[in-house]
Amino acid sequence: MRLQQLIGLAVFDIESGKRVGKVLDILLNKDWTISGIQLEGRMFFSPHLKAVLWDDIVAYGEDAVMIRNQQAIQIWDAENIQLTFLSGSGRIKELPVLTADGFMIGYVSDVYFDQEMGNTITGVEISDGFLADLMEGRKKLPYIPEMMKGESAIMVPANSEQRLLENHEFS
Repeated sequence: MRLQQLIGLAVFDIESGKRVGKVLDILLNKDWTISGIQLEGRMFFSPHLKAVLWDDIVAYGEDAVMIRNQQAIQIWDAENIQLTFLSGSGRIKELPVLTADGFMIGYVSDVYFDQEMGNTITGVEISDGFLADLMEGRKKLPYIPEMMKGESAIMVPANSEQRLLENHEFS
């Protein structure tokens, strides 16, 4: 599954069946695991946001995310969020992916995780730009333990471009 598929999904409390919001962003840890989801509803100019820890998510599918109960919704300080998928200073979407030997592979378009493995990131979808995407398709870079988000780029080991997979090869 791709992180982009979770963005915008309705979030429901399974105890009451009440819709409690929708997924605004995905929160990540430095070790490339999903730590939680950010819910819509952050007030403008507020230093806080609504979040649900990954452990409080009971299920997710193509139509909705189900959480244990409304007590799972926490208020977090936005400045304490390390990595996000879509927004904020810690976002990884659209960052360049650079090898340690100075080769730019492309830009982060999406991030893959395996539902069977829980919150573990399995790879990154790479875009070379609109025209290249149309002509050649996007590539996938399987997760590499040395992958690191720097201040302005995702850094990967030298020769990582040789690990790129075609769209149909990635599972």
